[in-house]
Amino acid sequence: MNQLNFVKKPIIIGNRVILRPFESQDIEPMITILNEPELKKLTGSVTNDRDANIEMDEDERKRVEDWYKSRNDQTDRLDLAIVMKETNQIIGELVFNEYDDCTNNVNFRVLISQSYRNRGLGSEAIQLFVQYGFEELCLHKISLEVFSFNPRAERVYTKIGFKLEGIKREDFNYNDEYIDTKIYGLLRSEYNQIIREMKI
Repeated sequence: MNQLNFVKKPIIIGNRVILRPFESQDIEPMITILNEPELKKLTGSVTNDRDANIEMDEDERKRVEDWYKSRNDQTDRLDLAIVMKETNQIIGELVFNEYDDCTNNVNFRVLISQSYRNRGLGSEAIQLFVQYGFEELCLHKISLEVFSFNPRAERVYTKIGFKLEGIKREDFNYNDEYIDTKIYGLLRSEYNQIIREMKI
């Protein structure tokens, strides 16, 4: 079976965004993004509004700094920064992780600063990343999970072609309210069909 590693860290250029390996100057902007309360909620980093509004302390900042400094050395996952093509401003990140070499399947996650949502930037970045996954890495399937209180993200995923595969009911608790986790997946055969239909 395919033995994929993520040694290569590509630069993927789109119309409005560029996906590229992390650089040292990205760390401080990423800390700012990761401190956004709404982002903390949507990624499940915290379990209530009070914690969402607490900024990182120095120890946490150091851990985040070390984390991003080590991303380009990883061979079992792919972490790329999303930057604005026009300004080189970093706005978020995309990740392939939890790769299964028996099935050639991978998990996918994305986070984008609240300041840059609703502009189509996330959709373009995800499409570029998915395209790279299927066309360059030859993945079989890309999967993701999203909380049910994030319908905006679900709309983006379904528009790109991801299909709902299951629901982990009441899998997360936020502000003492149970939240479902939805599981989405996209197969290479489905991606290929989408591409064929686009060319018709």
